[in-house]
Amino acid sequence: MRWDALSLDGQEPGLFGPPVTVDTPEFRGITFHEIRAKSIINKVPGTSRVPFTWTINPYRGCSHACTYCIYGETPILMANGRTKPIRDIRIGDAIYGTEVKGSYRRYVATEVLAHWKTTKPAYRIRLEDGTELIASGDHRFLSDRGWKYVTGTEHGTDRRPHLTRNNKLMGTGGFAAPPKKDADYRFGYLCGMIRGNANLGSYTASTGQKIYRFRLALADQEALHRTRCFLEDFGVPTKEFLFQDATDTRRAMRAIHNQSKAGNDVVRDLIAWPRITTDEWRKGFLAGIFDAEGDCSHGILRITNGDADIIQAITSGLEHFEFDYVIEAVERPNLRPVRVVRLRGGLAERLRFLHLTDPVITRKRDIAGVALKSSAELGVASVEAIGMDVPMYDITTGTGDFIANGVVSHNCFARGTHKYLDFDTGHDFDSQIVVKVNAPELVRRELAAPRWAGEHIAMGTNVDCYQRAEGRYRLMPGIIEALRDHANPFSILTKGSLILRDLPLLEEAAERTEVGAAVSVGFVDKELWRLIEPGTPSPLKRLEVCATLVEHGIGCSVLMGPIVPYLTDTPRQLEAAVRRIAEAGASSVSPIVLHLRPGAREWFMRWLRECRPELIAPYERLYGRGAYAPKDYQRRISAKVAELAEKHGITGRRDPRRLPAPPAAPRPVAEQLPLL
Repeated sequence: MRWDALSLDGQEPGLFGPPVTVDTPEFRGITFHEIRAKSIINKVPGTSRVPFTWTINPYRGCSHACTYCIYGETPILMANGRTKPIRDIRIGDAIYGTEVKGSYRRYVATEVLAHWKTTKPAYRIRLEDGTELIASGDHRFLSDRGWKYVTGTEHGTDRRPHLTRNNKLMGTGGFAAPPKKDADYRFGYLCGMIRGNANLGSYTASTGQKIYRFRLALADQEALHRTRCFLEDFGVPTKEFLFQDATDTRRAMRAIHNQSKAGNDVVRDLIAWPRITTDEWRKGFLAGIFDAEGDCSHGILRITNGDADIIQAITSGLEHFEFDYVIEAVERPNLRPVRVVRLRGGLAERLRFLHLTDPVITRKRDIAGVALKSSAELGVASVEAIGMDVPMYDITTGTGDFIANGVVSHNCFARGTHKYLDFDTGHDFDSQIVVKVNAPELVRRELAAPRWAGEHIAMGTNVDCYQRAEGRYRLMPGIIEALRDHANPFSILTKGSLILRDLPLLEEAAERTEVGAAVSVGFVDKELWRLIEPGTPSPLKRLEVCATLVEHGIGCSVLMGPIVPYLTDTPRQLEAAVRRIAEAGASSVSPIVLHLRPGAREWFMRWLRECRPELIAPYERLYGRGAYAPKDYQRRISAKVAELAEKHGITGRRDPRRLPAPPAAPRPVAEQLPLL
């Protein structure tokens, strides 16, 4: 971890002071990094699916070691049409930027001239279509009203053009994740390529000998090389040879072939239509048939073929991934008619197809010269100060800009919350805990600020504020005391039983303001608890916490999550969980189905491969289109939990004590606490 990046020439650091790193025997395998933050109350983005606006997080990272809580990285559009995280960009790389040509700004290839790392306060920008970026306040994005800074002030100077909810960013929106290139993908690619463009058959020579022939001839060597490699992976060796010399109007063509009966038999098996079609096979097939028969002339992605089965496989794959398309019949004199499948939706859908399927022919991925216009919903939904200085990456390009996660960008970016401190988002999130040791005094100071409007504050919404580290640092008593003294309403979400240590303080606060608590319990199966949520108190222990809080007049609800598909979502498991929740006296129960954001997805899928490999394919189907399970699945779970809640008497319960805060003098509504 490069903590030296947090200060400048040994002088005053940015948003937090020099860290103190602590290893203790009672927390074997966990390292604490003690910092002094300069802000603590943060605003939640308006597009977030949570019913609160302000939150406090005294810790970053979580010693509970749950399986489903990490972040991702920012992809940059390379000149070959693929993407690469900005941290992996190197000087000399060819990427896309933009230039104004004629009446439009257009995509152009440019070179990375410099790449470095800096440290600045970080902000999270969310767009209406769900695209998310993290940048410094001094970073600029291209909007429909020109270049805009992320924030409106710089070190107290005059206002400057900055992002607001009235702005729309320019680009196509968030990039699709690339395919895995597993065996199913390779099967699909070979099926599309060979059915689309190869010669496979046999004939009897004049000598009576049966001759077997597989041959694929292409002008694009990238596709020929990929096909040859994939065939070798499945035990089919091929020989390469010059098939046709170049002419004034045609490029040279090279070919691969295999003339053995065994090789031909394997190829026939490889390109057979599968009985069960996986997402990766579909992606591979679409990539293969596009490399064989597709083009992107005049900015329109088309695939042409005359075989009804191939057209059906193309359209089935497009429909599965929710692409819009049309089919056009083309009559050709003296030739059999063909049909053209044309993708609709402009550049945004074209890029989604290319990134999702990853065809290999670079020239077909070229977007140079394409105008920068899109119907994507890229309105700014929220800009949120993260509340700390973080390492960020910056590049200089020949055009002065680059394409970051689908929008035109000008400067620094950083990765997810734990990546900010050069931790990885997997094991480090569980074992490297950042502790804001001055959190209580910050809360008291910020609650006293004239601009603070006394709004409800939710805690434990990012990482658990009653994780095991709280037993050592005891930050929550001071935080609760400050909230109590200012009669500021608050709520706490936790998986830990340590909250009962502060029960007297919670009761005192509840006499002056509205106080709520919630525990998260997605299931009550002990074996699954040990497997999925190691390091947390058991689900039944958490429900005992709920019962104790209710007994002492603190209303406690239960967030029934995560509900993990195929592991904790059977009727029997849901019934058992809701029954126990009802017995604990919970005022309400809210089901939350597991969601897998980029970064979290990779970590959770790795865990599945290690612990429940039979669930890999079902999860790829369920989460193939994004971070959330399909809406019909979520509605089905919600309806079932609501039915069980009514059955067990949870519906209609009232919190045992819910007092309003004492009257206070009117204050101006605060949009965001100052960072400095």
